[in-house]
Amino acid sequence: MSQRLENLLGALAVGLSDAIASAVETTTGHAGAMGAALATLAQEPGLSIEQLRVPLGRTQSATVRVVDQLVAEGHAERRPGRDQRSVAVVLTPKGAETAARVLASRERALSDAVGVLTLGERKALTSALEKVLARITTDRENADQICRLCDLAACPQPACPVELATRDRERQVSGRSEKEVIRP
Repeated sequence: MSQRLENLLGALAVGLSDAIASAVETTTGHAGAMGAALATLAQEPGLSIEQLRVPLGRTQSATVRVVDQLVAEGHAERRPGRDQRSVAVVLTPKGAETAARVLASRERALSDAVGVLTLGERKALTSALEKVLARITTDRENADQICRLCDLAACPQPACPVELATRDRERQVSGRSEKEVIRP
């Protein structure tokens, strides 16, 4: 019985990943990290290339190529960063519009998938997904990668199971107890 659950979950993960990738590719005209870069920069403007590299799960040189493409297509521009050596990547109005379409296409793909569920089934699935997401989150970098296409308004940090799991793991590593950590 348990093997069936894991098999169904694996099939769902692949199917949803393919649906989201197709929707994002159709929106941006590019496969790969372009959509995730747009979504990330829309929700966290002014990231450096090094900061953007983490959620994209790319090397610095690969991230530079993504940013070069964003700039070449008029979706982003480079601006001076916090220090002399860094560059901040900021979306242009065209980039912000495309990012909004990326997030909307992702939302449509996911809404279509869960549209067959009743309200009770949605609540039960939400609870189960929160547990599973918390379980698979290993560290901050992994959390940033998991949430790279998330709509942060739909799942703000104080309620995000990935963020909460990351904070719990960081506390465990630092040896501090729950009472010693002040949450923002």
